[in-house]
Amino acid sequence: MLSVRDQIGTVKTAFVFAGGGSFGAIQVGMLHSLAAHGISADMVVGSSVGALNGAFYAGDPTLKGVERLGDIWRGLTRHDVFPMNWRTVLGFLWRRDFLISHDGIRKLIDDHIPYRNLQDAKVPVHIVTTDIISGDSVVLSEGSTSEAIVASTAIPGAFAPIPYKNYYLADGAISSNTPIQVAVQKGAKRLIILPTGHACATQAPPVGAVANALHALTLLIARQLVIELEGLDPGIEYFVVPPLCPLVGSPYDFSRTADHIDRAIATTDAWLAHHGLQQGKIPGEMRLHSH
Repeated sequence: MLSVRDQIGTVKTAFVFAGGGSFGAIQVGMLHSLAAHGISADMVVGSSVGALNGAFYAGDPTLKGVERLGDIWRGLTRHDVFPMNWRTVLGFLWRRDFLISHDGIRKLIDDHIPYRNLQDAKVPVHIVTTDIISGDSVVLSEGSTSEAIVASTAIPGAFAPIPYKNYYLADGAISSNTPIQVAVQKGAKRLIILPTGHACATQAPPVGAVANALHALTLLIARQLVIELEGLDPGIEYFVVPPLCPLVGSPYDFSRTADHIDRAIATTDAWLAHHGLQQGKIPGEMRLHSH
């Protein structure tokens, strides 16, 4: 029987990280299990919070690095990522401007990602953003790590878009192309996709404008991933790590982070033990459903 490591082989493999707000903690658990089983990537492609996780992994693609990422996530609060106070609210009301500062994301990047330019990562990393004017995907593979991730996580209406060359860049999750197609265009022949899932067991909409926007984005991402996988070239192998199901809460809520990580480690371990890397299929948990 092939070991988990042998199941990957020598074909160029990409880890593909989708978006999902605080549900990005689920990807950390998935990564922990993959790294513990000796599974690594030749390139990383990420969008939205997946850009942050993917970029961190690309700087230290080891189990020790993933464990450090887990420690960072376990210490995060909503304010670390979405810094809001009375000044930001008043500024929004007075200027009709954007609600949240980019300072929280920038600090996370500067404090924890050691390379300042994308091309200096240990593993090639490609960050997916969206041109808010045209809706096209703009992929950043070199230049400022901070600017790329800030742009990819800039939820429209909450964060200001980032000027870049002739573009105004925003959250990569809203563009028509998901990281899947970007990975293929960059030469990957095997994709290991790390989704965040959606709150399939939640019985009511989350409270608050940003929470609702994030919830809607997770639904969009889930639907988009399934559509693109169904239309993928048969010559491309893909394996989707199953997201957590049932999943409750909001992608704006960071209070469940530790539980998300631990559950994702356990479910990914079980998926690998049941030969998940020999079964290229779309998990039922990925399709939109409720409980």
